[in-house]
Order: sequence, then C-alpha cells, then structure tokens
Amino acid sequence: MDTIEKLKILSEDSRYDMACACGSSDEGRRKRGLDGKWLYPVALPNGGYSVLLKTLLSNSCSNDCKYCPIRSDADVLRCTLKPEETANIFMDYVKKKKVFGLFLSSGIINNPDYTMDRVNAVSRLLRHKHGYKGYIHLKVIPGASDAAIEDSVSLASAVSLNIETPGKERFDLLSSKKNYISDIIRPIKLISRLTSKGSRFSKVKPATQFIVGASNETDSEIVKYMFGLYKKLNFHRVYFSAYQKGLGHHTIPGEQITGSTPERVFMREHRLYQVDYLIRKYGFSIGDIILDKSGNLELDKDPKEVWADRHPEFYPVRINRADKESLLMVPGLGHITAGMILKTRLYGKIARFEDLGIKGERLEKVKKYAIIE
Repeated sequence: MDTIEKLKILSEDSRYDMACACGSSDEGRRKRGLDGKWLYPVALPNGGYSVLLKTLLSNSCSNDCKYCPIRSDADVLRCTLKPEETANIFMDYVKKKKVFGLFLSSGIINNPDYTMDRVNAVSRLLRHKHGYKGYIHLKVIPGASDAAIEDSVSLASAVSLNIETPGKERFDLLSSKKNYISDIIRPIKLISRLTSKGSRFSKVKPATQFIVGASNETDSEIVKYMFGLYKKLNFHRVYFSAYQKGLGHHTIPGEQITGSTPERVFMREHRLYQVDYLIRKYGFSIGDIILDKSGNLELDKDPKEVWADRHPEFYPVRINRADKESLLMVPGLGHITAGMILKTRLYGKIARFEDLGIKGERLEKVKKYAIIE
C-alpha cells in the first residue's frame, strides 16, 4: 500500500479514540476528507475552530483489550506508517493549510517502548527537521517506560493515556495482558508530575479517556475517578468514548447490561460530558452530582436540571438581581447568556427572556427556574 492508502485505514481505526471531543454544532463535528483522513475540530484560544489530522501510526497491536476493534485477535487489515511518511504527509497538509495540528496514537508494535520510540520519532522529525512549532497531541502507550513518557512530554503540546476504566477490578475484565497499576496508573501519575504547575513542561496539557459501558462500571465510579484526575492530578481534560456494541470481543461484560442500546450508551456518554463541564466550568463538587439508586446519572434529564429539582429553595432566580454564580445555576443558562444578562443590566432592567435570545425548549426550561420582576 502507498502512504495515502495506509492513512485511510489508520485514520479510520483512530476514530474510536475521542481525545479530541466533537461538538454539537456543524463546525464542531469531525469531517472526512476526500483522501480518507478524519479531520477533528479543535476550539482555538481566540475563538472559532480548526482541525487536527488524527491517525494511528500502526493498527498492529499485541494487546487483547476486549472493547477494541484492532485487538491482537481481531480480523482486520493491518498496516504501519513509517515516522518519515507520517511527518512528510502531515507537513504537506500544513503547507496546504488543511490542518491545525496532529493527533497521533498507535497500536502496540512489539512492545510499548518500541512503539513510543516510533511515535516520538514523528514528533521529533516535525520539531527538529521541519521546524514545526504547532500543535501535536501524542498518545502515551500503556506500559511505556518513564524515559519514553518524558520524551513524549518534551515534544508534545498535549499528551494523553487512556485510563479506560474506574479501577483495577473493572480493568481486569477487559484485558489479561495489561496491568492497571503499573501500565495505567503509574504513567498517569508520572504525566501529572511532569506537567504540574511550575514544572519544566507545565504548558503541556495532560488528558485521559474512559471507555463507557464496556466493563459494567457505574457512573458514580467514573465521577469519583474524574474528580481525582482533575483535583488531585490536575489533568486538563477527561474524555469519554461510548463502547459500541459489536466492535469488541463477544464476551465483553458491558454487552450483558439489560437495555444497553446504542441510544442509551451514547446518551450516557453525553451526560458524563455534561458532568465534566459542570466540574470544570461551574465549580460543581462531587456532592453536587446527583445519581439514582443504582449509582448512575438520569438519562432523561441533564445533571444541572436534576440538581435544580433537588434544591427548590434556591429558585426562582431573579434575573434582574442575581449574581453570576446564581444565574449559572439556572438550567438553560450558560456563561455566555449570564454574561449578557450582567452587561445588559448595566443599562437598565431586562423586560423579557426573549430579549436575551432565549427561545423554544430552552426558554420553557429557563422559565421553570427563573423570573423577571
């Protein structure tokens, strides 16, 4: 196969790793290029979106992860890009202004450090041979040595290693070849130390990802680990990838859950992203995340609205008098609308919700929890 043919296969196989989350708007959704590569949206610091070239270096893999469609015993067409091929084709896209940056991962070729050496080689070629100073996100391979991980961190704008499940008990259901403590938790803690505030690599953004619905885990378990990743390890982002039934091994535990239809699994992923946003942007504590008796989030109502329904004493919020923190607790109001309210109040009272651009289902939701006096 030539480079483009390999890239089509490897870019396709990289789509299960959601460590660049897709938005709900058209500009925030991933797009497929004419040459077969997947382009993923990235929010830029000054607003707007650009795209990442996202691919695997190889879809050959020695691991047996039950949820993974390219695990060692899967019947798929295997191929591998050379570091020089990957660097050259990426720079071609950069010169044509087709992409903003690179997201590079890989199946495990031979062993973790051999794979990391090849992944890091791509980044080293881009940085030192091609003089590329832009965005590079490298996936750290589970079980990689400290030296290989530090090498990745030194070359990347962002690094990530998938935590996969909340805890060893859940993890052991999905893999017999990887060790949760030494292959996952050890490198995650190392990445945290290497990128901590005041460290040499403090500008590098660490991230991780849960595979949702593959190991019979509850949302309460994921939320607990999520708080630890943010509050104790200072990770930049936590991502979620809904396990898609039929892609993994036929005995995968998550497929045994009654009612785990694709719609429910993807809605569960969506609710976890909403919780993530409440933690990062709204200052929610772990006690603010309300779960049902089984330890899971409600699927038919967003977690902010669930909190509001459990705290009637907080409502109604008075739009013309409330501070920003109170406004943000109104389901249907976000940071942009809250800021607009505060700015509008500098010049006079707000008379109608519609004057703020709130309409439709969102308007009906806001009216349940806020009033204009």
